[in-house]
Amino acid sequence: MTTQPVLNPSDGLPGKPGTRRGNGAFWRDGWTYGALAIAGLAALPILAVIFIAFTPGDDIWSHLATTVLPGYIITTLQLMAGVGAGTLLIGVSAAWLITMCRFPGRRLFEWAMLLPMAMPAYVIAYVYTDILEFAGPVQEMLRDTFGWNNRRDYWFPEIRSTGGAMAMLTLVLYPYVYLLARAAFLEQSVGVLEASRSLGRGPWRSFFTVALPLARPGIVIGVSFALMETLNDFGTVDFFAVNTFTQGIFDVWMNMNNIAGAAQLASVLLLFVAVLVLSERYARRRQRFHHTTSKYQPLPAYHLGGVRGGLATAFCAVTVLLGFGLPTIVLLAYARQYFDPVLAREILGHAVNSVQLAALAGFLAMVVAIILAYSVRIKGGRLLTAISRMAAFGYAVPGAVLAVGVMVVLGQFDNRLDGFMRDSFGISTGLLFSGTIAAVTFGYLVRFLALSLGTVEAGLGKITPSMDGAARSLGRGALGTMYRIHLPLMRGSVLTAVLLVFVDCMKELPMTIILRPFNFQTLATFVHQYASDEQLGEAALAALSIVMVGILPVILLSLVIAKSRPGEDL
Repeated sequence: MTTQPVLNPSDGLPGKPGTRRGNGAFWRDGWTYGALAIAGLAALPILAVIFIAFTPGDDIWSHLATTVLPGYIITTLQLMAGVGAGTLLIGVSAAWLITMCRFPGRRLFEWAMLLPMAMPAYVIAYVYTDILEFAGPVQEMLRDTFGWNNRRDYWFPEIRSTGGAMAMLTLVLYPYVYLLARAAFLEQSVGVLEASRSLGRGPWRSFFTVALPLARPGIVIGVSFALMETLNDFGTVDFFAVNTFTQGIFDVWMNMNNIAGAAQLASVLLLFVAVLVLSERYARRRQRFHHTTSKYQPLPAYHLGGVRGGLATAFCAVTVLLGFGLPTIVLLAYARQYFDPVLAREILGHAVNSVQLAALAGFLAMVVAIILAYSVRIKGGRLLTAISRMAAFGYAVPGAVLAVGVMVVLGQFDNRLDGFMRDSFGISTGLLFSGTIAAVTFGYLVRFLALSLGTVEAGLGKITPSMDGAARSLGRGALGTMYRIHLPLMRGSVLTAVLLVFVDCMKELPMTIILRPFNFQTLATFVHQYASDEQLGEAALAALSIVMVGILPVILLSLVIAKSRPGEDL
């Protein structure tokens, strides 16, 4: 009598007479090894930065510690505090108004409040500097109106300052908080809000004592994202001459030609990131937020009329105008005024470079994310879950830090390969990866894998596990089940993953500047180069191209948020 092996839904292949179950175990181990390899590659740049920082080299650390390091720390903390407070105030206020209140223009602002997310911070910094500097139209109009002759006759805030950098970053980063706060408000139980009102608390007290605490996890994550992007910013702080850690890393590496000193600064910046991530998790260490009912009712609508409605409309309109509308209008005017067919052809070539790089990185990030997410699904366990989280840590690390690590890793690999080929075959391979497209793509993949992984995991989580067992019982293995069942059902999530990584790669500046090959330009580096040389008009067309591409995920995110509350047509 032949005994049929019992089918385990987590096995890679169904048991068959005469077939060893080791085959299924092999596939499970194969997924595990693949996830381990991906996580190891993603961690290499970070580990390399830490290793180089503690490797004996030129004695520059004592010089940095006694001269520029205190300034970097103070300025970075000031910038983070200002951006954190600004994004929190604007994002939460706008999310509550649009979710819970009814006022003129609310339908428009539901998606329009996300538009500044498409505007890179360095682009908006260039535009407002051109508008608000001493020779700009605003101060020129003030001098003509009031008869002022020079700066001694009046005071005007300096745009190129730490405060100016705070304002620019806040205007484009508040959508992170708005996005997650609005999603949290949409998912809240009406019963809890009604209970608060029945106890005599008005809308404002209910907001501060009930709605805001319940939305805290999403708000904290949104602020954390905004602060991570603040740490990653280079174009704005470099243009404004604000000495943050990112600007210092570039200065030590590019101007002092000292990679060890850059790695030491990058390690200190990693401490900032670690503190930020751990603080966010510690704040939610024992808190759990659950829905108390599966029944959804329309959210209460507070109708704002008269002055209050006008103020709500003005608040949203001014925010969108400053963060997206005005910069876009200025860029359109400059692009028309300074249009040059020769320069336009050059920009087209840079656009092709940007699209090719971003598309390649988006595709690879999608493939890697599917491998990681599917490994966790079919194998499960704490090990793979921890591995997937470790692989996604790159998004929390500033691009300049990752760029240092990528250059160290690929440089060591190129040198060892070249030495081996010289000793074995008398052939010099040179630098095969350092300073090439491969280096840029690898850096993009490590930094933006978290975006792709989160989206793929969300899509995969919506597919019931019973489908896996049904497919396996019909003779499909792990790969066959993924190809035939999961991928068709999660096409939207896969497309979203590629799109999000694609757009962020189009905007990425610090990593691209460090890792790109010589004489290789993307739209981001082109805009930075020309704007830094006070030639914003020539860079306007390229800047507009980046903004237009960034609008695509904004539309997608807006649609997702609007449908995030079941049973309600918003």
